[in-house]
Amino acid sequence: MEIKGILVTALAPFENHIANGGEKLLGNASSIKRRPDGRVYVSGQMQRHVLFSAIDRINTTDTAKGETFVSNGDGISNLIEKDLRADMGGFMHPSKGDYSGRRTAPLSVTPAVAVGVSEIGRDLLVRIRFDQSEDAKDQALATKEFSEYDLMHMNFFLDISALSISKAFIYEKSFNLGTKYFKHASDDERKRRARLYLDATKSMNDYASQARNAVSGEPQKVLIVFDTVLSRKASRYLVAGEQEQKNILAELEARGAKYFIGDDTTEKSVYKAYEDALAFLNANALYDPAGEDAKIVTFKDAFGGD
Repeated sequence: MEIKGILVTALAPFENHIANGGEKLLGNASSIKRRPDGRVYVSGQMQRHVLFSAIDRINTTDTAKGETFVSNGDGISNLIEKDLRADMGGFMHPSKGDYSGRRTAPLSVTPAVAVGVSEIGRDLLVRIRFDQSEDAKDQALATKEFSEYDLMHMNFFLDISALSISKAFIYEKSFNLGTKYFKHASDDERKRRARLYLDATKSMNDYASQARNAVSGEPQKVLIVFDTVLSRKASRYLVAGEQEQKNILAELEARGAKYFIGDDTTEKSVYKAYEDALAFLNANALYDPAGEDAKIVTFKDAFGGD
């Protein structure tokens, strides 16, 4: 099979959490982010942060990482050949003023949203004054919102056609007459990066307030899809009704996609689903629009610039 997209949709239980804080809407009370319908959520920005944090941890211990690294979110480079965040997460460098200053992210996420209406509580925080010197901080009270329990629905998608590959447009007299692809990593490295992405989706942990409200986003239920087209339709599988679930799986099967389902509340565990999915990834090819014989070039060599 030639894989063109890898979708992961998951449900993860969050308990007594403020995984993503919002504005201080209640004076000195830190509020949790929630939708108008009363369901708390974790923003797409936070989901990306947690995912790339997981990718960084896994890549750091990978013996095959070579010179690759994950840049910090506030200083993303354009070194697609080395910087995993630049490759999978994209970048925007407006100061460049030309095509070389931007890249659309092959990796996309959705916000993580509670399946049901959330029950919000408040935690009292106290700063007690022990230091009696004049410049010591005054004693203070503050409250912090938290959600009692949420089953969070989250989705991830990796567009294989853009993984370690850049697309350029050929113009002549202001007319777009074609496209050209530049390859920035070997086939083995592209597959390693796809494995990092897949591994990271089951290692979501670096949410907000981890020192006092440690929460795990590791899946309780998961659907992993290796697709023959670019489609995210299966992202609603875990929150769909029984008939819609059957139709989604039938559609995947009809176009030759491969999927794996894991549920830790049954004998078909999440661990087994990921192990089978990783084995399938290792045994199959990734779609390469640049062609197998394409020369590997750096982003700078392809587009110029610094």
